Amino acid sequence: MATKFIIHGGFAGHVNDQNDAFFKEILQDTSDNPKVLLVYFAKELDRIPVNKEEDLVQFGRNKGSKSISLQVADEGSFVEQVKNADVIYLHGGNTLKLIETLKKFPRLRELVDGKVVAGESAGAYALSTLFYSKRASGDQASEGLGFVPVQTICHYSGENAEKLPENPKLETLLLPDYQYRVF
Repeated sequence: MATKFIIHGGFAGHVNDQNDAFFKEILQDTSDNPKVLLVYFAKELDRIPVNKEEDLVQFGRNKGSKSISLQVADEGSFVEQVKNADVIYLHGGNTLKLIETLKKFPRLRELVDGKVVAGESAGAYALSTLFYSKRASGDQASEGLGFVPVQTICHYSGENAEKLPENPKLETLLLPDYQYRVF
């Protein structure tokens, strides 16, 4: 399978039809027993149990007949966890914290080959080449890891598109909450 990237605009934990479609898209091309790695590196520690519970609900609602195993990523064993996973789900939260943590794994792009990689909010920014987030970027665009050749604004509400530079090599994604794109 070719690597499948899914970029989500934010608040994937909310139960609604749009997020159901997102979680179904994540699982669509996986085996009957997919291993999902939940990456909470952007989260404060006290938020992880809440987000894990949301993920259990969302994957449970949208798995169909699949038997899913969920594992929470740990920095110390992250490389092995990625190798063993079918799906890597990069959660939202503190974008700069997530990107700095992921940069500790220089072979990450190679490790995710052939897998489904979904990024929501901060996770979407990490996968993008460029992004703009007022909280993470201040007044200008910032660099993501560049796994997907896009420049992204998540939680888009009609503002700040001008913060992304004109770049014919990058598709511009202006993603409102609950919206996603597949690459």
